[in-house]
This record gives sequence, structure tokens and C-alpha cells, in this order.
Amino acid sequence: MTSALLLLSAGLAIVLLVRKPARQVFGASPAFTLWLLPLLLACLPWLPTMPARWSLLPALIVLPDASTGAIAAASSGITGMRWLPWLWLAGCLCGLLRLFVHHRRLLRQCRPMPESMRQSVQSLLPGSRIRLHFCLHPAGPAVLWAPRCRLLLPPDFLDRFQPHEQRLILQHELAHLRRGDPLWLLLAELTAVALWFHPLAWLALPRLRLDQELACDECVLRGMPREETAYARVLMHSVASRPAPALIPWLAEPQLKERLTMIQRHRPGALRRRIGYLGLGLLMAGGTLVAQAGTQAADNQSAQSDMSYNSGRQPAYPEEAIKNGEQGTVILLVQVHADGSLGTIAYDREHSTTDFADLIAAASTAARQWRFEPQMKSGHAVDGYARVPIKFSLNQL
Repeated sequence: MTSALLLLSAGLAIVLLVRKPARQVFGASPAFTLWLLPLLLACLPWLPTMPARWSLLPALIVLPDASTGAIAAASSGITGMRWLPWLWLAGCLCGLLRLFVHHRRLLRQCRPMPESMRQSVQSLLPGSRIRLHFCLHPAGPAVLWAPRCRLLLPPDFLDRFQPHEQRLILQHELAHLRRGDPLWLLLAELTAVALWFHPLAWLALPRLRLDQELACDECVLRGMPREETAYARVLMHSVASRPAPALIPWLAEPQLKERLTMIQRHRPGALRRRIGYLGLGLLMAGGTLVAQAGTQAADNQSAQSDMSYNSGRQPAYPEEAIKNGEQGTVILLVQVHADGSLGTIAYDREHSTTDFADLIAAASTAARQWRFEPQMKSGHAVDGYARVPIKFSLNQL
């Protein structure tokens, strides 16, 4: 989980840095796909990787006076942090409760639409079977997808907007529906709940909402290239008069300036957008491969995590070996099961620099008291081996 959190944090930081330049060069729609990068990186620990069977640990140096207790065991500190998962769970429950309360409050403000108004609105939505509802919240129209897909309109929709403005508004909301934006926004809200402790998550959430709106605006205006002025006027009329609940990307004042600027700016053509999709896709794929390689390398070194514990249980330098001047490096091949328990401990004759039996016995006896983290593959613990060098030296360091 730690590696997934670090990868997700790196993905969020990258997106926050490049989202604006990507939008200016390739357009809002390709730039919005960048928000897939944190999700891809967070899933890396669970994706298939090349198997890593061996872990090479740093050499453990044993001196003649090691048996006198020159090195003390380091305390783990993990037991003192068992409350952290419960704290995280409590934060998640509070966040889910907040979303649920906002959602229920919004549903209570929805009312069935009168038949006369429903027919008028439905005439602007040929072939669409979306449910139409009033929303007493004084804000612009929106699509709500929970538990069923609904188009929420303010009670004064027909009075506030002219017929051509009504058509633009409905086209915008249907574009959200075709793109699956309500579901992506719901996923983003739930992710922010799970990452309630992460400042980058709360920094990214409003920017994801804005990028989603910009991409939808661009999608609508591509089909109506002569409606920029009318579209900008609609945005001005749709500004929410007060903050709105979560799960609904209501148009707010901070978003308005960037959306109006995007409408006035020359939008990239089809070729540049395709290049943008391809280039950003290659960027995300390359970043994923690099991160996966780093994750694999981290997995290969997973057995290092308990070396502080193991160093406090060093082999005792045999007295006969000291008298006989025996020294050298003994390399042990330690089998580590998926549950962290130890299996066989073998002597690596080929790579060791000594074959003195008493040194090998001392190293093997100490290794039975050690702790190892199991190898990781695709985010799961698997059986593996650790190659542990133990250097017996008569020379004081």
C-alpha cells in the first residue's frame, strides 16, 4: 500500500504540473486524459511484473567482539502505530457520511417536472430518455447519476434562458452524459475520501472538475463552432448563487474565467488533438513502465526492511575460528515463505570466500533467529529467497 500511495502521489504531482501546458498545446479533451495517470500508477503494485526470485542484502560484518553485544537491537515501532489504520478508517467514514448527507439533501430538493415543461424540454432532446427533474437548489443545470441518471434543471429554466440558450445547455449536459463524466466525478470524490489525509488529493479534486468542464465545453463547441458568444452568455447566466453539494460540478466563479478564456481562444484542430491523445498516451505508458521498473527494483530489495532487527542478532565469532585465524565471507541462501517464515538455509559455496565449517555453522544458527519480509510480486507476497553475505573479519574496523 505504501508503494501505491507513493506512485499515486507522483502521478498527481505530474498531472498538476503539466495539465495547463497540455491543454494549451493539444486542447482540453486530450489534457483531461492525463487524470488517468495517477490511477494507472496506483495500480502498478497489483499489475503483473517480471518475477524476482533473489534479494541480495548488504553484507553483515561480524567482529571477534560481536558476542559481547556491541550492537543493540533496534525497536520496530510498528506496534506503536497500530492505531493508524483505525484513524484512516474513521476519516473515510466521515467523508462517506458527508457525501451521503449532501447527496440525500440534493435528492430531497428534486421535484417531478410538470408535464407541460417536460414536453418542452424533451422536444430539445430528441431520442434521449433521460429523466427530467426540478432542482430547488438555485444553481445551473447538471446531470446526476446516483442512483439513476437524472437531468436536474432549475425551476425557472424556461424563463431564465432563451430557446437557443436552452439548446446549448442541454447539449452540454448530454455531452457530460456521453463522456461518462458523472461516473468519473463520483470515482474522483470517492478517491478523495480514501485520501482524506493527502493534501495533493484535495488540491487535485477541484482542478479535475474544472478540466472536466473545459473538456465538455470544447466537445460541445466543436459541433457548434459559431455559437461561442451565445455559449459564453449562457455560462454567465448559469453562475451558481451559493455553494453546491458534492458530486455535482456546479459552475462557480473561480471556474468562470478559465472557461470563458477557453471559449475565446482558438481551439486546436483535429490533427493536433489526435497528436495530443497519442503523445499523452505514450507519456503515460512510458511513465507507467518506468514506475513499474522502479517498483520491481523495490520489490527485489524488500528483505532489507528487517536488517535493523537482524543486526542485533549477529553470529557469535567462534573462539576456535579466532584462534585459528579463520575469516572470510559466508553467503547464505535463506528461503523466505510468503507468510514471512523461514524455510531452508543453504550455504552458497560458489560465491562464498570461506568454507570453514564453524563459521558456516555460526552464520546458519544466527540466521534462524532473523526476520525477513517476503518477496512481492504483483502486489502479493510470494515464496522467495534472500542471499545474505556475512563477513567474518579479525581486523577491527
